[in-house]
Amino acid sequence: MRQSDRPRLADIAGALRLLTRLPLSHSSHIPGPGAAWAWPLAGAVVGAITAAFAAGLMVIAPPLSAGVVAGIALGAQVMLTGAMHEDGLADTADGFWGGWDKTRRLEIMKDSHIGTYGVMALIVVTGIRWACLTVLIGLGQWGALVVVAALSRAPMAVLMVVLPSARGAGLAHSVGRVPAASAGFAVLIAAGFALMLGGAGLAALLAAGLAVTALALLARAKIGGQTGDVLGAAQQLAEAAALTALVMAI
Repeated sequence: MRQSDRPRLADIAGALRLLTRLPLSHSSHIPGPGAAWAWPLAGAVVGAITAAFAAGLMVIAPPLSAGVVAGIALGAQVMLTGAMHEDGLADTADGFWGGWDKTRRLEIMKDSHIGTYGVMALIVVTGIRWACLTVLIGLGQWGALVVVAALSRAPMAVLMVVLPSARGAGLAHSVGRVPAASAGFAVLIAAGFALMLGGAGLAALLAAGLAVTALALLARAKIGGQTGDVLGAAQQLAEAAALTALVMAI
């Protein structure tokens, strides 16, 4: 591993600046691809803020149902992340099923407009997330929100190792090739969070891995690699799969 790719504490702040819209102070340290190890930690921060906000709502506004609080929690996550992962999911769905060849698919994915496939992908995946969050919030499983937010960010680093850049431009390409060691460290961090929930957490980790593996195979077949949109889709699918597994296991 190159010296510039070695883990640094500053990488955590860099991951938060990359993956969230939190008002962090500017830093001269520009995290390289080796900083991908910290992406699960940035996810954990998003999950912790969301869990604290949702728990607070349940205390100060007890008439609100778990379903309403789950919807508000999803809205909070969108604001914290700038909807970058949701945008990636929608663009990936539009491109993969809206184009007949790699070139056209990549063109569609780059287009800022959203199509029918993208809308349906958002409805289905967000619906699954909302339904599962409703159950977990109703049971007071606040730690699960933190765990899922953390482990769903690790697959993005893994995909950047196992798949080449499909476009040769864009956010994912600009980050650079993630070292395998950094991706492995991200997976270890995600696994550590999953172990906090015991067997249910391991089931969530496995479900997320299977969902992202399916996406990786599809991405290779459709566009020959990964893009920033595919990485966003990976986070969303990993989160939905992990939440589903948790609800089934808890």
